[in-house]
Amino acid sequence: MTEPPPLPPLSDVIRRYGLSARRSLGQHFLLDPNLTGRIARAAAPLDRGTVIEVGPGPGGLTRSLLAEGAARLVAVELDPRCIEALEELRLAYPDRLEIRAGDALEIDPGALGPAPRRIVANLPYNVGTALLARWLPGLERFERLVLMFQKEVADRLAAKPRSKDYGRLSVAVQWRAEVTRLFDIPPRAFTPPPKVTSTVVDIRPLVAPRYPADGDILERVTAAAFGQRRKMLRQSLRRLMPDPLPVLAAAGIAGTARAEELSVEAFAALARAFASSHGRGATDLRAAP
Repeated sequence: MTEPPPLPPLSDVIRRYGLSARRSLGQHFLLDPNLTGRIARAAAPLDRGTVIEVGPGPGGLTRSLLAEGAARLVAVELDPRCIEALEELRLAYPDRLEIRAGDALEIDPGALGPAPRRIVANLPYNVGTALLARWLPGLERFERLVLMFQKEVADRLAAKPRSKDYGRLSVAVQWRAEVTRLFDIPPRAFTPPPKVTSTVVDIRPLVAPRYPADGDILERVTAAAFGQRRKMLRQSLRRLMPDPLPVLAAAGIAGTARAEELSVEAFAALARAFASSHGRGATDLRAAP
């Protein structure tokens, strides 16, 4: 671990720059160095390639990532107040920290630095799921993602078939990656405290998707299936195809099955059968990069 240079307390930084958290930006600052250090250690080793942090705020996790040895850290921040405050930290680590001003929804993190790339972030609650969905098609460009979400989102990411949390997001992520829940963080750890518990999740992208399928078709199939999750697939898939039964049969799935009963492998088989029924006929389709 790198010995950090002398830095002012985060409470002083917040006061000097008027960094009251803004609900419109989904801000809940995690300032406890024990917790930010735990996240940084969970993402280690950080001494190769590029570490990307989204929504650093006043820099609590940023400090821990640098102290843990991040050789190159790119912090993406939208709030001009926080960018000004982070500049002090950049001056303390002039060769290791880069601040990128902008909306993370409009920035490609895969282009922010050399591989191997790791995204480590306490994602803003209001855009966390949208950010992950945006990164999914190119997930293989990243070595790991250690991300904090609302607990209910983390539950969906790691959910297994036949559970209430299993859905489109579960299939989309687990098709491309290994997902592990690491630990929960209570509301009282944040400033201001949110109304929900947060969970840190480790997402490890696979070199290629777990099963052959086309990513866009898989998304269309899961959207239709889970759009009416209480109904049998022979009914819910009618929004996608006039007669789902032949496609279901080709995939080896009963028409009476429901979306929550299908494994990721079964959804991939269903996507291939749907592609074949529309003349694409591929047996080794992969998600677009």
